[in-house]
Parts: sequence; C-alpha cells; structure tokens
Amino acid sequence: MTPVPGNVPFRRARAQAFHASLPGYQQTPFVELPELAAELGLATVFVKDESSRLGLPAFKILGASWAVNWALSERSGFDAPATTLTELRERSGRVTLVTATDGNHGRAVARMAALLGLAARIYVPAGTTKETVDAITSEGAEVVQTDLIYDEVVWAAATSTAGHPDDLLIQDTAWRGYEQVPGWTVEGYGTLFHEIDLQLDGHATHLVAVPTGVGSLLQAALQHYRDPALDQRPAVLAVEPVTAACVTASLAAGKPISVDTSEPTIMAGLNCGTVSMIAWPTIRDGLDASVTVTDDQARVAMHRLNELEVPAGPCGGASLAGVREALSDPDHRALLSITADCALVLISTDGGNADHLV
Repeated sequence: MTPVPGNVPFRRARAQAFHASLPGYQQTPFVELPELAAELGLATVFVKDESSRLGLPAFKILGASWAVNWALSERSGFDAPATTLTELRERSGRVTLVTATDGNHGRAVARMAALLGLAARIYVPAGTTKETVDAITSEGAEVVQTDLIYDEVVWAAATSTAGHPDDLLIQDTAWRGYEQVPGWTVEGYGTLFHEIDLQLDGHATHLVAVPTGVGSLLQAALQHYRDPALDQRPAVLAVEPVTAACVTASLAAGKPISVDTSEPTIMAGLNCGTVSMIAWPTIRDGLDASVTVTDDQARVAMHRLNELEVPAGPCGGASLAGVREALSDPDHRALLSITADCALVLISTDGGNADHLV
C-alpha cells in the first residue's frame, strides 16, 4: 500500500483536516446515558451517535471520502492526497466511481461523486429495500440491483470495471491484490475515534463496543486503541448478527472463514460473510472478544436507545445488544475485565426510522 507521507499521527491529522473541509463537517454527538449505566450495572455509558454524519445516516462517509481522495489523487499522478475538497475537485478528471454495498457505504461513495461532479455506479444485493435504493439514487448514482448475496455483489462490482479505464472501484473490503483502497477507508474511519478522544475530555474508557460487518471499522478501532502512544488500552468487543458472524467464526477457526449470509437481517449494514483480508491480522491479534446477537435483541436495544433520545438504527442497536449479551456471560465478562467501575463507549453506527422495525 502506498502510505501517506510521514508518521502515523501525521497521516491521521491529514485525514482529519480533509474531513473538516467537507460541507457540514462537525463532530458527531457523544452522549452520556446515566439511565443505561444503571441498567447495565456500569459506572458510565457513552454513545457515539453516527446517525447524522455529514448529512448521511451513518459513519461510512469518513472512510469513503478519504479513500476517494487517495484513489483520485494517485490516479492523477499525485503522491499524496488532497488537503481539501476544493483541491480534490481539481484532480478528479473524468471518472465513474463504482462500489458494492448493503446501503450506507454505497450512498457515501455516491455522495462523494456528487460533491465532485462525477458519475457513480452502485451494486446492491438481493433483498435491498426500496428505501435504501432510493436513498442512493437520490445522490445521483446509478443503482444496479442484483439477486446476489453481499460477497457475490462485491465480486460483480469489481469485475464490472475490467476493461473500463474510466471506472474506479472504491470498495471497503479487501482481497488479495486489492488492498490500497480498503486501507485508505480504514484510515478515514480513524477520525471517528479521534473525535471520541477529544469528547471524553480525560474520562477513562474501559470497554468499546463496535458493530462489525467486514471488519473495517473494527480494524480502525483496534489500530486506534492498540496504539502504544495512547494512554488507555480499553477492551474492544465486536458485535455481529448471528446470521453473519464471519469474525466470530474466523476467530474460532483461527483463520478467515466465510459464512452464508442468505438469511436476511434487520442489521443490513452488518450482513457480510467474509472478513476483509487486511482487517483479519489486526482483529486476530488485537480483539478482546466477539459476540453475536439476534434481530430481536438488536431491535429491543435500538428501541431503548431511541427512548433515551439516541436515534440509533438496528446496527447501532446491535452495539448495546452485544454488551448486554457479554454482560450475561461470565466468560465474556472475564475476557473483557468488566466490573461495576467500568466506563463503556457504544459506537452507534447508523440512524433511521425505527417504526418499520417494530
């Protein structure tokens, strides 16, 4: 992978500065919920609320924007990404951005295409809701609907670019020979955890719960919290749907394992069957524990967060559901060193109207 020039703090600062140049950038809310802390028997609970990130209902634009920046800059012959959106517009050329998605990543790529005056072609799996398709097309992108599961859609999007030099694949999962763009995507997600550090304002963190699909956000969390320069080393918990538990299966096998994801789940953004190749070593070596949750558990947790005025969607609800599952299991409590003195951070990755998920 071509690195951003300079050391790790420099690269992170450069991504953060680029994000700050995007229209409407501000830190997303970081909410303390004492009622939830009391329910869980913990000292403190914070929620990082990603229900509205740069005008989109999920965190994905952080990774998509940084990956698009790097990919377009490199394509135009630059050895470093643009520092601002205005500078990136001058580097864009005539390009169609292409990706596969179960929803939010594709919309984020489509939004970047719109901001840059580019075309976008977004592939979606079977069962994608009309609401999701309409949200992507509202950004001006072409949506290609398929009868495939997510992993197969990723391959369909990738192969569609062959022989089309004006197509540029912006995928958020890696496989052998395709590592650069997913790596830049993960680096972009680092801004979320930098914001948390600022918003904690010196408070201790003992446990961070991360909803997990292909593992890119989880990789970003682990890279952040396993940084030797960081004062704290909180435990990190991955949360997956029981129907798409590729991280849990891979950890049990000691190697990457693909799982069948044909059974639908309300946690559509987590419905991924294969761990990203570049995420796997970081997950294998740095993750403290993983749990799986059912749709019913995610739904109940989502509604509880909504009652507490956190507009979480089902993937955000999974974060709380996973912590509840871990707290009920003595083995997980031990792995995560959970005590009544713990401070918990829930990553609520998405927002949305929960009414249709009752």
